[in-house]
Amino acid sequence: MHTVRRALRAVAAAVRSLFALPPGPGPRHWIALRAAASMGIPLAVMTALGRPDLGLQASTGAFLALFCAGLGAAERARVLPVVGAVLFGCAMLGTALAPWHLLTAVGLVVVAIGVSAFAFGSRLGPPGPVFFVLMFGLSGTITGLRDGVRATDPAVFLSALGAGLLFSYVLALLPLLRRAERAKPVRPFRELLPRLWLGVGEQQLVLRVALVAALGTLISVIWLDPLRAYWTVTAGVAVVGLSAVRSHSLARGVHRTAGTLLGAGLYLLIAPLGEHTWVFVLLLAALQFLIELVVVRNYAFALVFITPLVLLITAAATGGGDRFATAGERVLDTAVGSALAVLSALVHRPPRAAAER
Repeated sequence: MHTVRRALRAVAAAVRSLFALPPGPGPRHWIALRAAASMGIPLAVMTALGRPDLGLQASTGAFLALFCAGLGAAERARVLPVVGAVLFGCAMLGTALAPWHLLTAVGLVVVAIGVSAFAFGSRLGPPGPVFFVLMFGLSGTITGLRDGVRATDPAVFLSALGAGLLFSYVLALLPLLRRAERAKPVRPFRELLPRLWLGVGEQQLVLRVALVAALGTLISVIWLDPLRAYWTVTAGVAVVGLSAVRSHSLARGVHRTAGTLLGAGLYLLIAPLGEHTWVFVLLLAALQFLIELVVVRNYAFALVFITPLVLLITAAATGGGDRFATAGERVLDTAVGSALAVLSALVHRPPRAAAER
C-alpha cells in the first residue's frame, strides 16, 4: 500500500509539473535569438537564391546552437567544434546506412549508445545525447531511397549540413566582438570537456539508453515502421534525460508525451501556412526561438514547439504526405519511447537500497 501511495504521489507531482514555469537560470533572449538565426538565416539566404532545399538542409546545423548555451563565447569556441564533429559524424553514418533498413536499425542502436557514453562521460550537459540521435535519424530520412533512388544526394546534404554547422559556430562566437566578453576568464579545455569517465550514475544512464534504443528499434521494426524507429528512440533517450533519478524519468515521460501531443496539434494548425515559402522560413526561426526560450523552464512547453519544427523539416525534405497520419504516428512513437524510458528507470537502485549498499 505504501508503494502504491508513493507511486500515485510521483504521478501527481509529474502532472503538476506540466503547469509549472519556474524561473530560468538567467535571461535567454540572446541565446534564443542566436539559435533562431542559426536556423533562419541559411534557409532565408538559400531560399532567396532559389535553393530552399539546400537552405533547409543547412538549417539542420542549427542543432549546434543548442549545446553549451550557458557558456561564455570563448569557452563555446573550444567545445563546440567537438560537438559539431560528433553531429556531423552521426549525419555521415545516417546517410551511409540509409538505403538498408536493417543496417540503419543496428546503426541507430549503436549511435544511441555511443553518443550517450560521450555525452554522459564527458559531462557535456544539456541537451545531452538526444540531438545526436535525432541527427542520425533525420539524415537517413532526408537522404533515404524514394522509388529506389536517393531522395537527396548524400554529398550535397553533408556539404550543406557542414556549412550550416560552420555558420552556427560563427554565430556562437559573435559576442567575442565585445571587449567585456573577451575579458571573461576561460577555463581549460579539459575542465570544459573532461576525459570520458563513467561513474555509477552515468553507467546506469548508458545502460538505460541501450535498453530503450534496442527495444524501441525492435518494436518499430516489427510492429510500427522501421523508418520511424529513430523517433521512438529519440523520444526514449530524451525521457531518460541527464539524471539518474527514477522520478525524473516519470516527469520527463509525462512532459514528452503531453508536449508531443500538443505539438502535433500545433503542427496540424500551422502546416498549411508552411506551404508559403517565406512563411515557412519565419515559422522555423520562430519555433527555434521559442524552444530555446522555454526549454530550461518547462520541457513540455519546449516539446510543443520541437515537435512541429521537426515535422515541418521532415515533411519539406521528404515531399510531405498525410499530415494527420504523420502527427498520429509521432504521438504513438513518442508514447512507446517514453514508456520504455520510464520503465528503464527500474535499472536505478532505490535510494534506500543504494544507501544500504
